[in-house]
Amino acid sequence: MNHAGRGLLATAVAGALPLAAAEAADLSGFGTQAQTPSGDLDIKLPPLEAPTDPKPGPFPNPDAPDQRVGFAIVGLGHLTLAEILPAFGHAKHCKPVALVSGDADKMAKAAKQYGIKASSCYSYQTYDQLKDNPEVQVIYIVLPNSQHHEFTLRGAKAGKHILCEKPMANSVKECEEMIAACNKAGKKLMIAYRIQYEPLNRAAMKLVRDKTYGKTKLIQMMNCQNQAHDQQWRHKKALAGGGSLPDVGLYCLNTTRFLLGEEPNEVSAQIYSTPGDDRFKEIEENVSFTLRFPSGVISQCMTGYGSFNAKSYAVHAETGTIKMDPAFPYKGLKQELVHAPNGKQVTEIPSNPAKQQFALEMDHMAECVRNNKTPYTPGEEGLQDQRIMEAIYQSAKENRPVKLTAGVGKTDAFRGPAPTEELA
Repeated sequence: MNHAGRGLLATAVAGALPLAAAEAADLSGFGTQAQTPSGDLDIKLPPLEAPTDPKPGPFPNPDAPDQRVGFAIVGLGHLTLAEILPAFGHAKHCKPVALVSGDADKMAKAAKQYGIKASSCYSYQTYDQLKDNPEVQVIYIVLPNSQHHEFTLRGAKAGKHILCEKPMANSVKECEEMIAACNKAGKKLMIAYRIQYEPLNRAAMKLVRDKTYGKTKLIQMMNCQNQAHDQQWRHKKALAGGGSLPDVGLYCLNTTRFLLGEEPNEVSAQIYSTPGDDRFKEIEENVSFTLRFPSGVISQCMTGYGSFNAKSYAVHAETGTIKMDPAFPYKGLKQELVHAPNGKQVTEIPSNPAKQQFALEMDHMAECVRNNKTPYTPGEEGLQDQRIMEAIYQSAKENRPVKLTAGVGKTDAFRGPAPTEELA
């Protein structure tokens, strides 16, 4: 995104309310510049479409800026600058009010772009001073995986709620300590599993759980990309904790669990890295793992760091197949429903609501803080994924299946209440 684009979003978030409403309108294709952005008002306008045409749905109805939950963003890498900060221009219930970075120059530029005060910019050393900033209610941690643990503990001690990027941490022990720290502080901990808030993936989940096409039998998951130079932090085990598995393979694992609502009772895995490729001196390149579930479903998952971009899944049920391709990117998702309702195979392609995925998950966190609700994807959800990933590594190392017991037999064992339809 160019500087002008970021500047517009900063203005919208900082208080130019018609621009904020216009940003939200861009997602649905319906102009709402006349919308008064307050959650307490319900504005009605004469319809633009004929009675026979599809209805556009309600206006975005965002909160006024002074009613929004304030977020501090920790880490100013690619994800923050390209996705998370711009997403506030689409959010309804939250706003950026503070930044934390080790690069003062970069932080000063981002602060100007998004209307954040210089006094609300912190280094990693002064991070703990967030406790004295009443504007900050939530800390969003967007750092290398190994730093999630430390900054969650420090953030909870500072008295702030925590939204943490995935994977949650580099070990089960760290995950447990993060949960304990937030519980002790009386603060909420949410893991940023954006797929669980994205409308097409939520629609797929409902089709699976409602048995629209009968009982699910098999699932195929694929998430691969070709990584660049070996000096990226994701190629350093001390920072990343692993390779393709905790980064992109986690989508296969977590999305399978999300679609089914049940927990696997066994996993088996294989790992392979290309000899002589410096990118994989410390971390794994490819992982193939199979999840078995008490219901009988088998999910085959494949992930890699050295092959061309592929991000898809297919759910094979008795009378139909649900396909998502692509399934995991930040935008441009596509769903196909293949079935034979009258004995003739058809492929339906549902429309894509095209919601801003990061805005959805941040608004959910804001709603949880405001209404004192448990997040849909709390720390326990991240802990469960870490348990399973450690079992995947164990299976590959020992060349045998590994049994799992946590949450088995329960539905949504580690999730909180579902997000509201407004946010989903």
